[in-house]
Amino acid sequence: MSQTQPAFLAYKRSRFSAQLPLETLYSPSHAWAARQKDGSWRVGITKFATRMLGDMVEAGWEVEPGAKVACGQVVGWVEGFKAISDVYCIVDGEFLGANPLLKSKITTVNKEPHGNGWLYAATGSPESRCLDVHAYVKLLDKTIDKILEREHAEEK
Repeated sequence: MSQTQPAFLAYKRSRFSAQLPLETLYSPSHAWAARQKDGSWRVGITKFATRMLGDMVEAGWEVEPGAKVACGQVVGWVEGFKAISDVYCIVDGEFLGANPLLKSKITTVNKEPHGNGWLYAATGSPESRCLDVHAYVKLLDKTIDKILEREHAEEK
């Protein structure tokens, strides 16, 4: 039985490009949430976030499977070559656990950030600030434009 691939929106601005899944919700903090067939959510960080953090080195979790979680709560951290970042929950509900693949293949977050590189799963409701793909593209445009303006100002 073949699995249908989600539809993507091709995005490119300056030196950054990504394939953004259409049926995914995006947080203003560059995380994403994709509903699974069982009603749960897989949550990860976007390709843009991985670009800012650099190649992933390690991830750790501060909550156990079965724990109640709330939007904005720190549930773990990710470390890249460029930076370490807290992982904030973007689902109000129950933490189901971290992606087991990341223990042995953390670089999957960089290689497949919107697929097998998901970070954790949870049940419940995504945060109200989540955006659809088109609103997220507008946020990306503004964010990248600010980075470019800063780079241009530093060149002067």
